[in-house]
Amino acid sequence: MQKGLVLLAALFFFSCNNQDQKKPDAAAPVILSGTSGNSAAFNQSFKAALHAYYELKERFIEENTAGIDTTASLLMTAVNRILVDSVSGDSTIVSIARTYTEGIHAELIGLKGEQNLEEKRKSFQMVGEQFYDLIRTVQYDQEVIYHLYCPMAFNSDGATWLSASAEIRNPYLPVKMPTCGEVRDSIDLRIKKQ
Repeated sequence: MQKGLVLLAALFFFSCNNQDQKKPDAAAPVILSGTSGNSAAFNQSFKAALHAYYELKERFIEENTAGIDTTASLLMTAVNRILVDSVSGDSTIVSIARTYTEGIHAELIGLKGEQNLEEKRKSFQMVGEQFYDLIRTVQYDQEVIYHLYCPMAFNSDGATWLSASAEIRNPYLPVKMPTCGEVRDSIDLRIKKQ
C-alpha cells in the first residue's frame, strides 16, 4: 500500500511539474515595432505602386481590356514615382532597384501596346516577376506580399502573380480556372519586436 502511495505521489508531482512548462504559442500575434529599413516617403511611394499593381491584377480577373490599359498607365506613373534614390543600402542596391523600375515601366508600355488579352497577360507576368525581385531588393517591410503560381496558365507553361492575400484569384484563367494556383512564396519583412 505504501509503495502505491509513493507511486501516486510521484505521478502527481511529475504531472503538476509538466503543466508548469511553457508551451510554444504558435498563434502569437505579430507586434510591429514601427520602424522600417526605409524612409516613410519611400514606403509611401512603394505602397502606391504595389497597390496599383494589385488593381491591374483585378482588371485582368475581370477581363476588362479598357480597364487594363487605364490601370497599366496608373501603375506606370506610380512606378515612376517610387523614390528609388532613398532606398536604404549602398549604390548597388539603388542601381538594381532602378533597373527593375525601368524594366517594369518598359513592360507596361508593351502591355498597353498589345491588342490581344493573352499577350497582355504575358506582359503582366513579366511585370509581376520584376516587381517580385524589386520587393526583395529594396526590402519593402510594410506588409505581407504573396507570390502565387498557376501551373495551368499559358497552356501549362505556368505563371506567377503577386497578391495582398493568400486567396487564389487567378488573373490568367479567371473564367476557366479561377482558383487554379498555390502560394509559392510569401514575403514578410515587417520588423517584429522580440
